[in-house]
Amino acid sequence: MDTKALLKKVRKIEIKTRRLSNHLFGGEYQSTFKGRGMTFSEVRPYQFGDDVRTIDWNVTARYNEPFVKVFEEERELTLMLVVDVSRSSQYGSHEQFKMEILTEISATLAFSALQNNDKVGLILFTDQIELYIPPKKGKSHILRIIRELIEFTPNNSRTNISEALKFMANVQKKRAIVFVLSDFMDTNYASNLKIAAKKHDLTGIRIFDKHEVELPNLGLVPMIDQETGKYQLVHTGSKTLQRNHRNYTSKRELYFDESFKKSGAGTIICRTDESYVKKLLSYFKNRG
Repeated sequence: MDTKALLKKVRKIEIKTRRLSNHLFGGEYQSTFKGRGMTFSEVRPYQFGDDVRTIDWNVTARYNEPFVKVFEEERELTLMLVVDVSRSSQYGSHEQFKMEILTEISATLAFSALQNNDKVGLILFTDQIELYIPPKKGKSHILRIIRELIEFTPNNSRTNISEALKFMANVQKKRAIVFVLSDFMDTNYASNLKIAAKKHDLTGIRIFDKHEVELPNLGLVPMIDQETGKYQLVHTGSKTLQRNHRNYTSKRELYFDESFKKSGAGTIICRTDESYVKKLLSYFKNRG
């Protein structure tokens, strides 16, 4: 993509997503996440009515009387966007590819954070970490993130969500608001998800296409596996194929639901032909 076309696309996404963040999500984002980031301030003697969960047992043992930890609200929060750029994100049977929707959602969240004067960071991943942009403030930084989401070309094509979560937890030491955006066509990430969700305010946004769930009957169709590059002639009307396809996607959907539920992290599920605006608003309102 040449520079002129890229800037035009960035501007188009900026106009659309800034309008959404200004009129819809700005207040929702702030009310949802304000006060979520708490930092340790000091210890003081226990007073009647204090939450027993805040007792500092080390200090209590040292002085033979109960002490509690005092926390104060962080004035600034950090938003981390962890985005799947594997080959499967370049699929879509409706008006937009999954990656285009992931980009728009990421930009909307980033501009909402900008309104709140929060830092925003970006991790792009496949089955390896493709790009890491440390959290920073400012409009020019947000526009850089959008540019990368639009034009970045990954080296690899497969997906490893576990590796992305592990990397995020290692680089982001301070508690952050984390959105993991992917089709979640992967498994074996529950363990690292649980670790990351314990430390951060984490939400998984699963974007999928309706034909990834129900394969349309189009007869014999030449197909390429986007992540492996394997070419095959497929009989889409085969009942066995239809059943196997449903089982494959159902297992990954179930794994996603159960893993996030057990970890205590939030979820947003959106099909490519549905409005992500309604899904985000509903999520923020339910959490606020």
